[in-house]
Amino acid sequence: MSASSSEAGAAPAHHQGAAPRAAGGALLLDGKAVAARVRAEVSERAAAFAARYGRRPGLAVLQVGEDPASSVYVRNKRRSSLEAGIESFAHDLPADTSEARILALVQALNHDELVDGILVQLPLPKGVDANRVMDAVDPAKDVDGFHPVNTGLLAQKRPRLRPCTPFGVIRLAQEYGIALTGARATVVGASNIVGRPMALELLLARATVTVCHTGTRDLRAEVERAEVLVAAVGKAGFIPGEWVRPGAAVFDVGINRGSDGKLVGDVEFGPAAARAGWITPVPGGLGPMTIAMLLSNTVDAAYTRAGVWPPPSLRRE
Repeated sequence: MSASSSEAGAAPAHHQGAAPRAAGGALLLDGKAVAARVRAEVSERAAAFAARYGRRPGLAVLQVGEDPASSVYVRNKRRSSLEAGIESFAHDLPADTSEARILALVQALNHDELVDGILVQLPLPKGVDANRVMDAVDPAKDVDGFHPVNTGLLAQKRPRLRPCTPFGVIRLAQEYGIALTGARATVVGASNIVGRPMALELLLARATVTVCHTGTRDLRAEVERAEVLVAAVGKAGFIPGEWVRPGAAVFDVGINRGSDGKLVGDVEFGPAAARAGWITPVPGGLGPMTIAMLLSNTVDAAYTRAGVWPPPSLRRE
């Protein structure tokens, strides 16, 4: 990364000497290992909360219908919650559930004192206005970080509950000592779930940020100048590896099924790894980080609802 100072290329001690590298030489950003550390922190904080308040932090997961991919995600989230000492409340509704009933359940969860976080699993069935449902979630319980209030607070440099995948990118960069301040960062994809909040997180980290989308005229040129690249378009191999700037830090959010049935990212991995300084594998990169940051947000929400702000994880000694 040419935006490097001496610390930009130096990994923290717990990564030095043992961090795996891709065949091309890039340092692999091990999301599984970092997520395990985050979950360990969450477990300690959840136990401290339970000891202080007499109950465990609570996460309600609402799923409508039986989308196979969503069901896998939901099971993982519920299992991870329990392992971290977070109470899991399952709400599985049939696919033909009306929007009115879904909204009524969200309102009930908003007022449930045992529930600190509410996660509405997307996608919702056709005919249900996802924005209306997501907007109905109490911002203080919005552990996905999707509510306009939380997005607005992030935009104003006053983050509360932060979108999990972008927050995971930031944590992963911190763990590997990747300096974001002053770096030229490019986000490919402008969705409300990843691309836009990712740009806000990078701005908060004082990077110089470009967001690419369907109106971008010369995507290759934008990618080639990126010292930090975040790919979030949902198309297998959408970004050719030869576009990656030598030494860049590449965060691949995409999880796609390739023609051979294997999971692949949005970036052509092999050629990209031959040029990049750091790169996330798919799978094993940002997927585990997303769930870990969701659990962290849930504990943050529990402390905040108990009147403790900033929560312990955000305090600086």
